[in-house]
Amino acid sequence: MKKTIAILLAAFLLLAFSACGRTTPSAETETPEMTDDTEPVTLYVFAAASMTETLDQIIELYKTAAPNVTIVPTYDSSGTLKTQIQEGAVCDIFISAAQKQMNQLDASKDAEGGNEEGLDFVLQGTRTDLLENKVVLAVPDDNAADIQSFADLGTEKLTLLCIGNEDVPVGAYSEEILTSLGILDQLEAANKLTYGSNVKEVTTQVKEGTVDAGIIYATDAFSAELTVVDEATSDLCRQVIYPAAVLNITQNEQAARDFLAFLQSDEAMAVFTSVGFAPAP
Repeated sequence: MKKTIAILLAAFLLLAFSACGRTTPSAETETPEMTDDTEPVTLYVFAAASMTETLDQIIELYKTAAPNVTIVPTYDSSGTLKTQIQEGAVCDIFISAAQKQMNQLDASKDAEGGNEEGLDFVLQGTRTDLLENKVVLAVPDDNAADIQSFADLGTEKLTLLCIGNEDVPVGAYSEEILTSLGILDQLEAANKLTYGSNVKEVTTQVKEGTVDAGIIYATDAFSAELTVVDEATSDLCRQVIYPAAVLNITQNEQAARDFLAFLQSDEAMAVFTSVGFAPAP
């Protein structure tokens, strides 16, 4: 009898030790495999300087919609950004403040369409007209020169006007306005023009009161809380359209397409329209 009990006890202990050697997986110890939806992605977005405040807000919103995606924006004049892309900068999405700079990167545009260099950077099928902006005449808070309209720029009221360089979209629009008014040559001859390398530089000069007025976008005037005294009509300059596209050099095409789609969503458009942008017609 004692021998039988000893055998049974030994068998029980053997089973117990065997059970202790096994572990049961739990939710706390398992590491889930990464899926395409959770894999971290970094997107580089080159955007016109006039989009700085709004795009920064939208990037924050996108962190909720796609927490695995990090958006790294670069803001500057569209011409400078186009050159950086052409010279090999890493960029997934380009948003220009004019069709010209996008055309220069779009292989579907021939020389007559604006692609004189035969560049091929736009991912075909992704280009879209994203936003519309307005060109306005803004003045410092005190408006010491009493500038009230574009017409005043051709009078003795004006001592110094700031506009963008000719290779900057806002500068090209400004030259159109001054040419339409017949005063561009007059202002240049009288040394009444000073220039900014992008719209933010023009805005800063107006804000600081170093010039009598500046020609900028309505959205920049809103963000800088500047006084707007006039808005360019269609007889003074062409429509201001911001095209956007995924570039064919992207390493994250689907993520780039998704973010571009988000920029066109009601949520993103609410941010754009809050400062004066409008959906492109």
